[in-house]
Amino acid sequence: MTVGVEVPVVKMHGARNAFILIDERPARLSAYGDIAKNVCGFEGRLNGADGLLVLRDAPGYAAEMRIFNADGSEAEMCGNGVRCAALYLAERGAPDTFTLATAAGPIGVTIVSRDPFEARVDMGLVSFPGNALEETAAAPGGPWKFYDVSVGNPHAVLFVDNVAPVDLATLGVTLNWLERFPNGTNVHVVHVADESTLNVRHYERGVGLTEACGTGAVACAAAAIEIRGAKSPVTVNVPGGTLRVEWAPGETARLTGPAETMFERTIVL
Repeated sequence: MTVGVEVPVVKMHGARNAFILIDERPARLSAYGDIAKNVCGFEGRLNGADGLLVLRDAPGYAAEMRIFNADGSEAEMCGNGVRCAALYLAERGAPDTFTLATAAGPIGVTIVSRDPFEARVDMGLVSFPGNALEETAAAPGGPWKFYDVSVGNPHAVLFVDNVAPVDLATLGVTLNWLERFPNGTNVHVVHVADESTLNVRHYERGVGLTEACGTGAVACAAAAIEIRGAKSPVTVNVPGGTLRVEWAPGETARLTGPAETMFERTIVL
């Protein structure tokens, strides 16, 4: 990791899913995973974050966004992170519509409102690697029934009667060790409140319990539509707020929600 360099950082959140953003246009740092571990821990200078967002130059795009989890691992995509990046770019002159490059492919962004800030993100195609069939995992409090959903990154979606009592921290760790998920998975417990409303809690690989997960909200909504007959658009209530998902089988998903800047400062890496 580059050491002794003064770096401007911005702490932001999307539905309380918190990130540290570093603008690397042009790039001057290295070992972003190590930087993520350094700046995201609650014992650190920035009071904790779920991940590190890195913006880099990308010809033909507003920017490339890379996302590193708090443990230093790199994620393919992050819906809440995209909205934070969108807010950062919007405050610096970006138009109402633009495209970001990500490891999961191009992501279109539309700014719905600038005050208060809200953005709609084209999340790409949703797929069901397990053919939308129920699978079983042995875990404490189980066995647990789950569905495998991909939104460019992996998700295990579990429908439950009540999300509150589930020991999601333990369940998340257990499901991440399944051979079914060789690269780990994000884990979500979902209560279908009505045909267009979900209550959800999240466990994100490389992070742990989080107050929101954008791709997870999409995975949960798509699973509820595909398997439980929910109707789009779906309101997804998460610990950090409310997100809205639009999706139909065979079409790309769209995620709408807020983002806020918490503070800006310069740190020395």
